[in-house]
Amino acid sequence: MRESVQAEVMMSFLVSEELSFRIPVELRYETGDPYAVRLTFHLPGDAPVTWTFGRELLIDGVGRPCGEGDVRVEPADCDSLSEVLIRLQVGRDQALFRSSTAPVIAFLDRTDKLVPLGQEGALADFDTHLDEALDRILAEEQSAG
Repeated sequence: MRESVQAEVMMSFLVSEELSFRIPVELRYETGDPYAVRLTFHLPGDAPVTWTFGRELLIDGVGRPCGEGDVRVEPADCDSLSEVLIRLQVGRDQALFRSSTAPVIAFLDRTDKLVPLGQEGALADFDTHLDEALDRILAEEQSAG
């Protein structure tokens, strides 16, 4: 049985120092992929965009700068921890989002109640899902090559 936790959070999309606008962002966690969270950004005039990254990165990033590469999460102000910044990057393009920390922590608390941090590997079917996903990827690569 697949269970999930979902929340909608309003975040500021920081286009520049002078321009930002608020957008709804769906946060989702599923036991079928217990190490990851999904954030779906609903930008005006565009199709929703979903980013998947480690739940632990989001947890750690609320309190201190975390992440390398495409996803970075950090407090907006290390003294107050009232807001969190999420930076997403593809090549030279990047997007910066700011959220109140409280709804993100509430979401993460609900994920921890569903699957406590460190207990992700105890899910019986996780290895099966991983093996199936790897088999599909290998089959697609072989048929494309």
